[in-house]
Amino acid sequence: MTELLALGGRALTLLRQWVAAEPDHGVARALLMLTTGDRLDDATLKEQLAIAYRDATAAGERETSLVYGVFLHTHRQYRMTADHLAAHFDRWPADETAGLMLDAFPSCEDAAYRAHGEALVEQHAALAGPDNWAWTSWLAATRAEQGRVREAYDLAEHALGRYPRSGVAAHALAHAGHELGTGTRGIDFIDQWLAEDPQAIQLRHLNWHAALHSIACGDFAAARRRADAALPPSDVGMRAATNWRLLLAGQTPAGRSDPAHVRELLAAPGGTAEIFHTFNLALALAVEAATDDLNALARRAAADDRPDYRDVLAPVVRALAHLTAGRPRQAAELLTALGERAERIGGVRVEREIIQDTLARALADAGEPERAAALLHHRTTTRHHHTYERHLLAAGPPAV
Repeated sequence: MTELLALGGRALTLLRQWVAAEPDHGVARALLMLTTGDRLDDATLKEQLAIAYRDATAAGERETSLVYGVFLHTHRQYRMTADHLAAHFDRWPADETAGLMLDAFPSCEDAAYRAHGEALVEQHAALAGPDNWAWTSWLAATRAEQGRVREAYDLAEHALGRYPRSGVAAHALAHAGHELGTGTRGIDFIDQWLAEDPQAIQLRHLNWHAALHSIACGDFAAARRRADAALPPSDVGMRAATNWRLLLAGQTPAGRSDPAHVRELLAAPGGTAEIFHTFNLALALAVEAATDDLNALARRAAADDRPDYRDVLAPVVRALAHLTAGRPRQAAELLTALGERAERIGGVRVEREIIQDTLARALADAGEPERAAALLHHRTTTRHHHTYERHLLAAGPPAV
């Protein structure tokens, strides 16, 4: 459980050993499904969770509740998972095993659920106390997402002091470090932390954060090297988010995704099931300057019954199409009109920030550097490193 809570590289091996040693341990089997369920077909997943539920029922009410939560989570029923977790924590406060499913709250893509999840983390972290590294780590991640980055940084450091291998705390530190502009210090921490466990579950994601730190410092060659070394072609979202930032700064991108593969992902069942996933695929098309594909995706999103797709994703994708076609003013108008609704694109602050980056570049390319500078003022005055922002504001030929 410690290795799983820490997101360590041995977690999956140890889980499999646990299930093999205690095949009638329902929670162990459920946790294995929580970790590997997205690689299984639906029939196998349901079969394994039915076995887990049967065994958990014999073990007790808490175990049964945990397995039911895993069933909902692995079937992407995030609202039902969040509702179930809220009731579970009422009965079993600060349950660390249930904490493994806290991402259900932001995954609901609903501001009310996100706020409920944040309040729940605050409440149960207080109940667990500051010496509980798992709950302190989750609180650090929550503070980072709330924009309380100094608190997040301090909490993450405290959690790492209690348990240096906390992957959640390391991730929260990367988020807070991005917003504070810690630059090379943040890169050094990530490299040292990963060196202790090269198989850590967050290996690729933390390398992506290190690439963002390199971009912030203006070391674009290092960002490209890291992206090419750490992000395989299957990591379309992180690769596109890196490359689009490089292009916005007027830099050569790292290795690109195959546009045909991106089209296949969009056309696949569930290809547009989640708004943030769809947005990342749009970024991949933007990196390839696939204007026609972007316009087609914008029309598809505009015709969607889901308000966030129609009112948020569609104008963002249309703005990307304008930029790739050399029409920065039209892109700037769309993104300016979007305003705070951009929050509804999903993801976390570090990921959503790319929309602001895109608007700043569009304004600069449209001949409005003063508006672009005002947009990024809070970043250029609070971050230790903001070479990237200076590139976004630089007058010159279109970046894309």
